[in-house]
Amino acid sequence: MASILEFLDRLLGFLDRGGNAMPFILLLSLCMWVLILERYWFLRFAFPGELARAQAAWGARRERHSRTARYLRMSLAASLGASARRTLPIIRTLVQVLPLLGLLGTVAGMIETFEVIAVYGGSNRRGIAGGISEALLCTLAGLVTALSGLYFAINLDQNARRAEEQAARALQ
Repeated sequence: MASILEFLDRLLGFLDRGGNAMPFILLLSLCMWVLILERYWFLRFAFPGELARAQAAWGARRERHSRTARYLRMSLAASLGASARRTLPIIRTLVQVLPLLGLLGTVAGMIETFEVIAVYGGSNRRGIAGGISEALLCTLAGLVTALSGLYFAINLDQNARRAEEQAARALQ
């Protein structure tokens, strides 16, 4: 229990030192990770059930060679592909937005640094260091969360593509 409280204390200190952009970076990165985990869960556990239902619907059809049947098969495959890719655009958007939020925090930290320099000159090194620290922490947080999400977004895209191909083969 003490280690959890210590971790939370460090996390809150990190968020505080990172400035105003840090809570937004944290919130968006949590959203990104929830979506990433949901997609892995869906592709592993829910997609096979959807594929089986689509195969059953296609298998129950007696006539499979007319134009209508081909359109139905293509529609089933497209629907399965769309369900496999459902939240991937949101994940990719978050991966692109997170470094920009880090940059926003960087600019805010540098503005704070310049304000300290304007008011106190170069003599207030603690104030200057605080602004630079805020800028660097925001940059770090934005880039680390975006880079970690980028790998999983690419991996999820590949998994969704494989699921789409699997659906197309299964509905032949």
